[in-house]
Amino acid sequence: MDDVAALKATLRAKALARRDAMDEEARIEASFAIAESVAARLTFDPGTVVSGFLPIRSEVDPRPLMMALADRGARLCVPAIVEGRLQFRHLVRGAPLEPQGFGTYAPGAGAAVMDPAIMLVPLAAFDRKGHRIGYGRGYYDRAIGALRDKGIDPTLCGIAFAVQEIEAVPAQPHDRRLDMVATEQGICDFGKAAAA
Repeated sequence: MDDVAALKATLRAKALARRDAMDEEARIEASFAIAESVAARLTFDPGTVVSGFLPIRSEVDPRPLMMALADRGARLCVPAIVEGRLQFRHLVRGAPLEPQGFGTYAPGAGAAVMDPAIMLVPLAAFDRKGHRIGYGRGYYDRAIGALRDKGIDPTLCGIAFAVQEIEAVPAQPHDRRLDMVATEQGICDFGKAAAA
């Protein structure tokens, strides 16, 4: 492990420990506050594809936000892990979900594969420059790169609790900068505030 990877691992562990220390009621209330602020901020046309995620462990629960965006006409998808990469599959109410590893679920292989224009991005830690530390496997960085290779430049909205903020992420060239990060304390805007 190189020095940057080791530093990221340490920062990740500390941020996740702070997140884990939050009580469940505080996490629930924060998730609803995040849903309200992000839903009010994002503008998009009906039919726009938005990727969310199904929460694991002590993550922010983005489902209230995803429901609010769906009510405004967004088409929702969530990531499935396919051959070491993320594939965004259409999330339809009532459709069966399959385990993906890491404690998360996604629609099965028969679900439509979609290219999101807006991505709600999970993270372990973030800074005020729009850099994030994920869970260390690079899934989202590669997925965002693949979308950009197709000519799609999705709006990237990190979703986290305020306790996950750190002073500075040791960003590397392959790391993808977020357009915004939403916490229960508000939205830090680093770029595109909305998607067309």
